[in-house]
Amino acid sequence: MINNSPMISLNETLKATRGVLIAGEHGADFRGISTDSRLLQKGNLFIALKGDSYDGHDFAGSALERGAAGVVLSDETKIDLKMAGAMGAVIKVSDTLTALGDLAHYWRKKFNVTVIGLTGSSGKTTTKEMIAAIIGQKKKILKTEGNLNNLVGLPQTLFRLTAQHEVAVVEIGTNSPGEIKRLTQITEPDIGLITNIGPAHLAGLKTVEGVAREKGDLFAHMKKDGIAVINCDDENVKKISGKWKGGRISFGMSDQADISARGMEKAGAGSMRFYFIAGGKEQKIEIKIIGIHNIYNAIAAAAASVAADINYQTIIDGLAAFRPVPGRMEVIKLKNGSYLLDDSYNANPSSMREALMTLKELKSSHKSYVFLGDMLELGDAADEMHRKAGMLAATTGVNTLFLKGEFSGKTAEGASQGGLSPKKIRLLSDTQDAVDYLKSVLKKGDWILVKGSRCMKMEEISRKICNDFGCETVCSDTPPTQE
Repeated sequence: MINNSPMISLNETLKATRGVLIAGEHGADFRGISTDSRLLQKGNLFIALKGDSYDGHDFAGSALERGAAGVVLSDETKIDLKMAGAMGAVIKVSDTLTALGDLAHYWRKKFNVTVIGLTGSSGKTTTKEMIAAIIGQKKKILKTEGNLNNLVGLPQTLFRLTAQHEVAVVEIGTNSPGEIKRLTQITEPDIGLITNIGPAHLAGLKTVEGVAREKGDLFAHMKKDGIAVINCDDENVKKISGKWKGGRISFGMSDQADISARGMEKAGAGSMRFYFIAGGKEQKIEIKIIGIHNIYNAIAAAAASVAADINYQTIIDGLAAFRPVPGRMEVIKLKNGSYLLDDSYNANPSSMREALMTLKELKSSHKSYVFLGDMLELGDAADEMHRKAGMLAATTGVNTLFLKGEFSGKTAEGASQGGLSPKKIRLLSDTQDAVDYLKSVLKKGDWILVKGSRCMKMEEISRKICNDFGCETVCSDTPPTQE
């Protein structure tokens, strides 16, 4: 990580991290924060983090040699203090990862900015981008970039805050107990949103109940005078929100929700229309993304925007202007008239189900070809979750199912149990062979779905399909008439 944004003094750093200057002189100033000595720029403060396969302390000395104005470490035995002190400030803390978070929290508190913190088992990034599309029309907004939503990445977002920002929308992730508590303490959101709760990161969180407890830490540790945005159609979210005593705004499909939607319908290969309902007003709008779950994301974003004092028309305009994040339910029309549904960025059981059910609706009577990679971090539930994914794929009427990863056998087993012929199930060993097969069978109006966890690199398959077939556009047009 590298950042040139925060101009922060040595005294501020010592105060924020509760560190001790053990070498160098007082009076230093730091220009940016870095945790990667390879990307360090002159004037940065280098924080020596420890990981499973690396120790930043091994590079603290070279960071100073490359121009760092100071280093933060917890083990001074790995550096020559006399030489280091001649080049910059050396700050000792009890834990460098904690110090990184504490410094990010200190920086966040320097600015009068409304912070929206959001988490959930699925939909976080799309909802974040929708919030940014809405609020960004009226206010200077900072948002999480990429997947920088963990204990190392989230501080990087906060360090980008400046006095010009009015709102920050920050994605909060987790894969083990305690992360959301700590990230919420660092972020200190004024508005907290949980999109939904489902079976994700079960390797660390064990059960859906464990997921709910972890996600619930957002409401438990955000600002007590803040506003909680609550999915009133999600029983787990409703349950954990029961202890929240501050302000609240709800969203869902029921009449009881503050923000709701009705009358959902397809508006082409890559769009949906629905009636948006808020504050006693109702208007039909179109969004350039597909799937009922993305309408939930849209009304979640709208609810968070209402909490941030954004008006009705601005919300409608922002949702209309939103465009999908690449690799997240992105519809791409191929030059032969078929369609690629690229949802390759990530996967868990909930998002896998939504993608498959959306594909079933989109393809109608046309054929579909599905590429599924493993869903990771599911722990002891992995075999069963992949079997269920295979069964669901079979019920969509898929013509050919391509499987990639360690759990392909379980997915194939489920697909067979769901009634899919073994002749239609292929274990993917060569992407080119699969694409060549598609060239022989794919017709106008047919659909391809690509989905899997991030580490499966399913985007390479999507890219290969686009390169070989040619892409006309990211869709908002109407699909061809059934033949």
